[in-house]
Amino acid sequence: MESILARALEYTLKYWLKSFSRDQFKLQGRTVQLSNLDINGDALHASMGLPPALNVTTAKVGKLEIILPYVSNVQVEPIVVQIDRLDLVLEENPDVDSPRSSSSTQSSTSSGKGSGYGFADKIADGMTVQVQTVNLLLETRGGARGEGGAAWASPMASITMRKLVLYTTNENWQVVNLKEARDFSSNKKFIYVFKKLEWESLSIDLLPHPDMFSDANLARFQVGANQRDDDGAKRVFFGGERFLEGISGEAYITVQRTELNSPLGLEVQLHVTEAVCPALSEPGLRALLRFLTGLYVCLNRGDVDLKAQQRSVEAAGRSLVSVVVDHIFLCIKDTEFQLELLMQSLLFSRASVSDGENAQNLSKVMIGGLFLRDTFSRPPCTLVQPSMTAVADSSLHIPDFATNFCPPIYPLGEQQWQLTVGVPLICLHSLQVKPSPLPPSFASQTVIGCQPLMIHLQEESCLRISSFLADGIVVNRGAILPDSSVNSLVFALKELDISVPLDTSKLDNHVSGDNHIMQKSFAGARLHIEKLFFSESPSLKLKQLNLEKDPACFLLWDGQPIDASQKKWTAGASEFSLSLETTASLTGLQSSHGGTSGLWRSVELKDASIEVAMVSADGSPLTVVPPPGGVVRIGIACQQFMSNTSVEQLFFVLDLYAYIGMVSEKIAVVGKNKRPKRNRDESLGGSLMEKVPSDTAVSLAVNVLQLRFLESSSLDIQGTPLVQFIGNTLFLKVTHRTLGGAIVVSSTLCWESVQVDCVDTEGNLVHKNGMLLDTVENGSLVTNGFSPLRAVFWVNNKQKQHSNGKASLIPFLDISIVHVIPFDERDKECHSLSVSACISGVRLGGGMNYTEALLHRFGIIGPDGGPSMELSKGLENLSSGPLSKLLKPSAFLNNDLEDGGTLGGAKNDSLLHLEMPDDVDVSIELQDWLFALEGVQEMAENWWFDKEVSSREQRCWHTTFRSLQVKAKSSPKDVPNGKGISHGMQRYPVELVTVGVEGLQTLKPQARRGTLQDVSPTNGFKEYFETLGGINLEARMVISEDNIEDEAVNWVVENLKFSVKQPIEAVVTKDELQHLALLCQSEVDSMGRIAVGVLRLLKLEKSLGKETIDKLSNLGTEGFEKIFASDKLGRGSSAGSLGLSPVLKEINEEPRSTVALLEEAVLDSQVKCDALVTELSKSESSQKHLTNINELRNKLDSMQSLLVRLRGQM
Repeated sequence: MESILARALEYTLKYWLKSFSRDQFKLQGRTVQLSNLDINGDALHASMGLPPALNVTTAKVGKLEIILPYVSNVQVEPIVVQIDRLDLVLEENPDVDSPRSSSSTQSSTSSGKGSGYGFADKIADGMTVQVQTVNLLLETRGGARGEGGAAWASPMASITMRKLVLYTTNENWQVVNLKEARDFSSNKKFIYVFKKLEWESLSIDLLPHPDMFSDANLARFQVGANQRDDDGAKRVFFGGERFLEGISGEAYITVQRTELNSPLGLEVQLHVTEAVCPALSEPGLRALLRFLTGLYVCLNRGDVDLKAQQRSVEAAGRSLVSVVVDHIFLCIKDTEFQLELLMQSLLFSRASVSDGENAQNLSKVMIGGLFLRDTFSRPPCTLVQPSMTAVADSSLHIPDFATNFCPPIYPLGEQQWQLTVGVPLICLHSLQVKPSPLPPSFASQTVIGCQPLMIHLQEESCLRISSFLADGIVVNRGAILPDSSVNSLVFALKELDISVPLDTSKLDNHVSGDNHIMQKSFAGARLHIEKLFFSESPSLKLKQLNLEKDPACFLLWDGQPIDASQKKWTAGASEFSLSLETTASLTGLQSSHGGTSGLWRSVELKDASIEVAMVSADGSPLTVVPPPGGVVRIGIACQQFMSNTSVEQLFFVLDLYAYIGMVSEKIAVVGKNKRPKRNRDESLGGSLMEKVPSDTAVSLAVNVLQLRFLESSSLDIQGTPLVQFIGNTLFLKVTHRTLGGAIVVSSTLCWESVQVDCVDTEGNLVHKNGMLLDTVENGSLVTNGFSPLRAVFWVNNKQKQHSNGKASLIPFLDISIVHVIPFDERDKECHSLSVSACISGVRLGGGMNYTEALLHRFGIIGPDGGPSMELSKGLENLSSGPLSKLLKPSAFLNNDLEDGGTLGGAKNDSLLHLEMPDDVDVSIELQDWLFALEGVQEMAENWWFDKEVSSREQRCWHTTFRSLQVKAKSSPKDVPNGKGISHGMQRYPVELVTVGVEGLQTLKPQARRGTLQDVSPTNGFKEYFETLGGINLEARMVISEDNIEDEAVNWVVENLKFSVKQPIEAVVTKDELQHLALLCQSEVDSMGRIAVGVLRLLKLEKSLGKETIDKLSNLGTEGFEKIFASDKLGRGSSAGSLGLSPVLKEINEEPRSTVALLEEAVLDSQVKCDALVTELSKSESSQKHLTNINELRNKLDSMQSLLVRLRGQM
């Protein structure tokens, strides 16, 4: 029996040890001692389930002692193997085709695995291994080893485990005799071996890579704790640091074999209750991130040939390695910052299924809870944490590829500590196929799900974290998967709350004064997103882009084979809202608005999404975005966009935009060292047209657009706004195509309907029953606590019948522009511009007087008629703030031009130096327009007879026309002109302009108050006017050929057409004409004052002169009189020869007639008073009344004298 046991041990040791001979095995009683042994790396690699990219280069045992049980107890008691020290070195294979390490030169196929489960196998499976110290050195290549020098190399990890014990248990992980442990495999189709691994202490040290000390950058610095790299990072001086220490844990190992003892499955379940890193320096954190990145690349490399890397028949076809850590605490401490990371219930598992030639790896990461705190700031703040709101749908979503991926190896299901309580905060499933298959098969599929999160963005913390990520999380292109692989990614986040605090005093364009006090109303912004998703896959179905009807995207059509030359992305959210956080003094006021306390909802989007599709030009893998010479399609859609804006809110949002832009620039500077270096040889002399896509289209679709401008000092966002803009069904598309020698840029804009409502600015209003219901507060009409709105701009959509019998609405705005731009200036005769625009169904209410009142109400025009102080300050802030950067050229264009690149390929490229287009075709048509001229009286009647009014047009003068067309064209080329001269090139881009109007009508008020019918039209206007009536005019203008050599353009009217299809009847009374004249005078006055305000805003009043400004300010009164005075008239003209002179005369005569009537009334009153005095003087009882009448007569005399003086002044 002892000889059988000895042969079994020899058999086992020969499998595990290299160069083992029988002479080394000397049994002394029940003990065998060996020393300085080399372990077979392949056997160790297979038994541990290591990834193929890792090699066991060194595996040494210091002293090995084997203690045998009594011969009678061999079947029930284990053999104990004691090792004092085990040294292991794992290195990543640098090249796929490189030879294996020396430790794997010995073939292990002679181990006899698969020949049956014999005595030696049972003895080996029942061994107990005790190791005092395990030293493991892990070296990876790193994700960005080739860039940034050796300072960026991934550090090495030194792992030390003490008092490690590996023993055999039963299926319940209980220590029993070996016979009972083997009983579970009885009557099973498989052989199961259950082992439990325990260790007392585990520590991890991060060591600098040896190449780091040979880096030339190291010589530029002196050793010191505060020395930093060029971008302010402490990365060069990392000299090693302990990451973890004193971590205890246990592992549960299940080995599954066939009945013939062939390896079938291996499952390793590691459980650590707590992992604490109390203090990690900044260089240590950067080194840790680089190490984790290198380890990630090593585990997921897709260029490993499994057949060439096959090491041992002991390797199982299915393996599952999982790590569960209950609590993780990581503290990063430095002199200038301190971060704390707390994670709960971290689960990492990796399942592999291999057939010897191909392998599928499923990685799963679950995090139950995550907290990231900045404890250095005052007060400390939490940067990342789970949301406090409950989620209705809390089910765990498992993708299809992860369902039933690998049959369970452990036969009794998950352990108690493996069970997930609730839904994890973050859940990741990733499937990868090795080696990467050819398209259309996917090489990798990743699905990430996340529960509601709260993120607090703080400037200093964001810059630090961005620096860490830019340093550590960098992977070279093609390091994991080849460029020809096809991949997919799905990310879903149920809710996200991002808060951004803002201190306006830190901005460069910080303002002081009243504007600063207004901005003090807000302390930050909060972004709330629901059901956020992002997907990347060439097999995506993009409904918005409608690729099936795009001939240029035939490679992206449904049913076409997918490959790496195609890219598709989509992202969106069901709800997107931006709220401004008020200061503490306003929190109590905001809490009554029905929303979140202390938040003012500013912008809200519903069902917003973006879709992107790209194809490379030659079918090669798409590695550069956007693809040079390729096809690009971008679509943006939003179901509903709503905005609540006030002056304070607008300026605060602009400051927030400037602040985010400033922080983004700092983040870009932090990560600039890790950006891929552009080859200067490729950029020099290159053409911009060769670097941009040849066919691009961008579309924007918004179904409902609502903009509300609120009162400046209003705290109620639910009330009636000052201005409300509502638009429906907006679609905009811009395309770009590169032809052989030109670029074609086309734009299409289609907008179905628009409505603009403004607050009414009138005074007290009386309801129809005579009761005063509404009051005026601060010049604003308040009805039930809110100011009413009146429509000033809206659209009356008419239907258009199609040939198929269906009808569609005629859109309000339909614009199409096509611009052809040649590459070379020598081809400028091909430079053409075509514009076609149709604006239909526009209705304009109110007037210039009402507009002027609104401008004063909104604070745009000040009391002096010029721009208000708030507007001037706002424009000054905008000119020096973030919007000023929008006019700067893009960095892409700047870099290309600075590097010597050109736009069209030639050095003296003239694409941006072309003049006006040579061929112009412009057609603008206004269909079915109506203008209502509403004065103060008409606007007041809207409220006096609110329920009795049938239409606003029946109470005011209005003008309408059926169609107004403006066409501008270039004259045909090579056609002789009037002098017989043919010009191949036009001197002017536009040489023919045709203006025509059809159905022009001007209608007077049709009814007065109290006599109108009870009708309820849209926006108060009833469409009743005759569509076929009115005047038709057409004017054709051309450039005069008499002065063809002159630089100035002289336009002449070639012909003029006037026609009337139906008889016209014009009836107007003197009172109506006078009212119209006064109304026009008031409108012109307001127009002049608005023009003066605009000129003063543009600072042009000095160039125009004070006299011109004064005339514009009094354009309707003194200005008209001065303009049409006799000394201002031309020769042969008089005041009576002008059509407007009678009206002006009537205007001037009206005050005189009013004074005459007053004089007549006063004289009549004086006569009656004299008669009463004569009568009452005869009666003694009426002495008291006589006194009063005498006083009244004296007052009438005073009024008479004042009227005489007034007449004299007039």
